[in-house]
Amino acid sequence: MIILFLILIFISLKSFSRFRRKNKVSKTKKIIFFSKNNLNNWMNLTKTERYNLSKKESISYLNKRKVLLEEIRKEYKKISKGKS
Repeated sequence: MIILFLILIFISLKSFSRFRRKNKVSKTKKIIFFSKNNLNNWMNLTKTERYNLSKKESISYLNKRKVLLEEIRKEYKKISKGKS
């Protein structure tokens, strides 16, 4: 009887740990980008989470612009060398 009771406790603890692990994973997978479709999810985030997400988006946008600007400069150099 005691062994059966211990096995039951062990199984319940194991299932509880799985449930907690799933919650931790789901909390880390928050919104990746902002759009009209996920506006409610965006508003449910805390202020610091919204700030961090917008900061990441801003940094990625800045990096994309830098890369594009470098490509434009290289292209312009090629064109200007070809004309002279």
